[in-house]
Amino acid sequence: MDYFKLKRQKKARYNLSIYLMIIIAYAIIMILSAQGKISSLLNGLLVPFCTYSILAVSLNLVVGISGELSLGHAGFMCVGAFTSAVFTRYMKFLGVEGLYLFIIAILIGAITAGVAGLLIGIPVLRLKGDYLAIVTLAFGEIIKNIANAIYLGFDENGAHISLKNTMALGLSKNGFVVIKGAQGITGTPHYSSFTAGVILLIIVVTIILNLVNSRTGRNIKALRDNRIAAESVGISATKYKLIAFTIASSMAGVAGVLYAHNLTTLTALPKNFGYNMSITILVFVVLGGMGRIRGSIIAAVVLTLLPEMLRNLQDFRMLIYSIVLIVVMIFTSAPAMKQYIEVLKNKFPVLNALKTLGNKKVKKEGK
Repeated sequence: MDYFKLKRQKKARYNLSIYLMIIIAYAIIMILSAQGKISSLLNGLLVPFCTYSILAVSLNLVVGISGELSLGHAGFMCVGAFTSAVFTRYMKFLGVEGLYLFIIAILIGAITAGVAGLLIGIPVLRLKGDYLAIVTLAFGEIIKNIANAIYLGFDENGAHISLKNTMALGLSKNGFVVIKGAQGITGTPHYSSFTAGVILLIIVVTIILNLVNSRTGRNIKALRDNRIAAESVGISATKYKLIAFTIASSMAGVAGVLYAHNLTTLTALPKNFGYNMSITILVFVVLGGMGRIRGSIIAAVVLTLLPEMLRNLQDFRMLIYSIVLIVVMIFTSAPAMKQYIEVLKNKFPVLNALKTLGNKKVKKEGK
């Protein structure tokens, strides 16, 4: 059988498994919810599951597929969250509400975050390694601090912006304040839902998979594997890395829109859009597997659920969480563990049964 045909079939099965995993998980959750078997804790985590999955998948495009280390991903999430929340809050003040506004808000969040990623990526992506990580971290913190410092209001004369306080906006009697500095935005319409989150996750996964399997995606992976060799055949490193960075930033903005419209009050606290959030998203990518979309989604869901399940343990909660992270890292990446798994496969041939059946099926299809 042709090697490239076999490889395409393998990719098709992998991509199909991602969609099936999302759809089956959604169906199970909806069935359990209809029967009243979903706890209030789990019900409150459904939208965050989708939000963090989108963030993990989008960052994987930069870290796993492009091979660049970015620590400012939460900053682009912040851009999408605040720009979309300003739009829907203003529409709500005008008395205009509806699901179509959420769709427009998603487009606004994606576009503004993508533009921010483009503007930041042009100077930043000329750097490599630790320098790139430090600069993206700085940009992420700058975006968060700007969101904390800005005051924005509207009246019949248009928009008013200040960095001092609400009084400095100079609004008329009919005006209202949308962003109140560190207090953020209050009264954001609640448009986010588990169904909307799953739809957005499927759209984001489709965009990422199509990009990865396209000519552009192959050029991006070529630059990751050997930059000098890729550039020697005419592949522009800056161009293709900027494409990956901009698309990933735009997808982070989509996650920000979903996050913002799941809350009544949106604030740019460090735990929401700061350094720790960027590191958390990076942990999802690393534990799920670099370049593995399915693994990123699973890691995002498991690591979002785990701290909540351990919340009753109080002081020991984060200790157990850290131990689990270390164990998973050792199990998935340590050479000794990989050798041990191979030994188990040799001792227990049943573990190879599914793989053998899959290979036989591929050979039959090739004939």
